[in-house]
Amino acid sequence: MVKHMFETTVADPFAHLNSAQHEAVMHGDGPLLVLAGAGTGKTTTLAARVARLVADGVDPQRILLLTFTRRSAADMLSRAGRMVAEAGSGASTGRVTGGTFHAIANRLLRIHAPAVGLSPDFTIMDEGDAAEMMTLLRQELELDSRERRFPRGPTLLSIYSRAVNAEEPLKQVLEKRFPWCRDDLEDIRRI
Repeated sequence: MVKHMFETTVADPFAHLNSAQHEAVMHGDGPLLVLAGAGTGKTTTLAARVARLVADGVDPQRILLLTFTRRSAADMLSRAGRMVAEAGSGASTGRVTGGTFHAIANRLLRIHAPAVGLSPDFTIMDEGDAAEMMTLLRQELELDSRERRFPRGPTLLSIYSRAVNAEEPLKQVLEKRFPWCRDDLEDIRRI
């Protein structure tokens, strides 16, 4: 049986965890994927696992904690830090890498951009940026000043997204999903 730092300083600081949570916290070496529904204690479990690993001497720089929201990531790192401090191990979670899947992916892409054929100063466009670009193109091509109303930026983005993500031809997308835009097929194709 592996002796953990927490086991030597406190009887069982994880006694409040259910059996599945406790098993995840005490999981041996190697990666661990925790999948669970809302309200099941994922944040508590992952924070406790990080605290246990760091207190047991795992190099914090070798720990990657990923989640879906910035708030959850900050909460997990904060909780783990408090648990390690309370254990009195002298260790720190300060060098643990944690964040959202998107933020970490962005950071890694910037570091390794040349290896994947990107410039490190690339820009990521969110949905709002993309809709604004469609609006600007609409104006640049003077499609916004026609007698008959031309689809606006957000609609153009929806059309584009549907065509790309569903791999449907533009004409089919317009016929099935945006029939009020089908007369503008060629101008939408230009955008």
